[in-house]
Formats: sequence, structure tokens, C-alpha cells
Amino acid sequence: MFAFKDEHLFKLSLQTLKSGYHKGSLAGRKNDAAVTDRRYSSMIVNAKPLHVGKVAIGGKRPSFILGPCVIESERFVWRMARKISEICAQENVDLIFKASYDKANRTSVRSFRGIGVREGCEILSSIGRDLSIPVTTDVHSTAEAEIAGEKIDMLQIPAFLCRQTDLLRASAQTGRAVNVKKGQFLAPWDVSNIAEKLIAFGNEKFCFTERGTTFGYNNLVADMRSLYWMREAGYRVFFDATHSVQRPGGAGDVTSGDGALAPVLARAAMAAGCDGIFMEVHEHPERALSDAANQVPLKNLPKQLRMLKAIHAVLS
Repeated sequence: MFAFKDEHLFKLSLQTLKSGYHKGSLAGRKNDAAVTDRRYSSMIVNAKPLHVGKVAIGGKRPSFILGPCVIESERFVWRMARKISEICAQENVDLIFKASYDKANRTSVRSFRGIGVREGCEILSSIGRDLSIPVTTDVHSTAEAEIAGEKIDMLQIPAFLCRQTDLLRASAQTGRAVNVKKGQFLAPWDVSNIAEKLIAFGNEKFCFTERGTTFGYNNLVADMRSLYWMREAGYRVFFDATHSVQRPGGAGDVTSGDGALAPVLARAAMAAGCDGIFMEVHEHPERALSDAANQVPLKNLPKQLRMLKAIHAVLS
């Protein structure tokens, strides 16, 4: 996926990046940051696009991971897949369809979780095959990774599980592309340790997704610098607009959020520079069985895609 001219220089760059933002005065940190930028520029060879089905992540066009938070029913997810696929075709954007078969980290035990790994992966596989689009879903255990690896084009590692070595190993060994959600508790440069694990397990087909950073209690902040730093390190990076506006546990027994801000942050991320946008989309967000406060209304998707494409075109 990416290559460095010298392994020693790569490791040195990581050390420089860490030290540049942890030590010294503000002026010193700014100076270190400038040095780090120059070193990265000389070390990184052209990063290669990551191909997931017909989609090239990191190519000349932005990629979009879109779909509902969870498979609420087979009929529902097929309807959403068809509508989103049609919109993306009309707007000429590259789509990876996403839906979860299980929301394993719901705030409350009473919350809807999903339909299960085997049935969910079978449905998603059929969607991908019939609509000719790549599909992705999140896995939560080594057993789930093995099952999903037989059907799903790209496996997603949840943010809370992003450092789980056994899960990373199992996902990597499927040979599928892997999208790792950066934990809300991680600094951007910490993803290098995750990348090292995946490469050690024989898989260089991976990318990262920025989905916000813990900001006090029941809140997240989207730091656009993270996109820059991770891409400068040679990684392909998505920005998750809908999870970044969550307020985890903010409504007591459910997660709340500021869904109206999701498109705003998506535009900011595209302007800052990223390889694609992740957005959860629902035909009626207020009725959604999971993450109702943050999903983008389906009716608004065409307009959002046009704006994001326009921003990308200006910067290309």
C-alpha cells in the first residue's frame, strides 16, 4: 500500500513526530513540526491506491463509505443499498456500502443490536454481488473476522477494538482489505503501531478512519490535523463524519449527537485533505434503531455528495 525508502528513516520519522508534539515550548513544537514535515516529504514514496472491488482508495477520486448504521431488517438494508447505489451512480461517485450486522457496544442492554454475523454477511454479500458494489462491515472477534472474510470485501475494525492484536491478526489473515477506525483515545501517530501489526501479519491492504477524539465527558472533537498527520505518514485515511458528531452516552442510556454538523465536518475534512468520507445514511434517521441522532437523511445525500466532490475538485 505504501513504501518507505529506508526502514530506519521511517522509524526515525515516527520518533520525530512523537517528540515534536510532546516536548518543548510552543515555538519548539512548531519548529519540530516543520522539521518533521520536511523529513516526511523526503522519506515517503508515492502511496499506492488501495483497491476494494472497483473502488480505488487514494486514487484521483474521493471514495465514499455510505450506508445505514445497522441492518434493521433484510428488506430495509436492501432498500437502502439500492437507493444509495442509485444516488452514487447518478452523482458519479465511488461507493463502498456499509451496514453492521451487530452493534456490539450499544450503551444499553435494551438497545437493538442486529441480526447476527452469518445472516448479516450473507445479505451484504448478496447486495454486493447483485448491485456490483463492494461492501464492508465491522467485526468484533476472531471468529467473526473469519466468517466475514469469506463474504465481505473490506473488514472494519471498531474504534474501541483498534489495538486488539488477535482481532487484527484474524482480519489481516483473511486477505481482505482492512479499515481500522482510530480509537477515540489514540493520538494520530499511534496508528503506526496498528499498521506495524497488520504488516507483520502479512496484510498491507489497510486504511484508517478518523472518527473523533474524546473531549471530556460525553463528547468528541474532530481534529483535522489528524488527517494531515496520518496521510503524511503514508496511510490512506477516511473521515467518519457521523460518528465524529456523537455525544457518547449523552442521553443517559443512548448516545446522542449533533447530526446537523456531520455534513459540515465532512466538508471541512475534504478541504483539509482525506481519501474519502464515511457517513451513515438513513431514510428516516429519527426512526433509526441505532444512532438516530447522527445519521444523514437519505434525501440530503445527493446535495452532500455534490458539495464534497466540488471541494475535492478545487483541491485536486
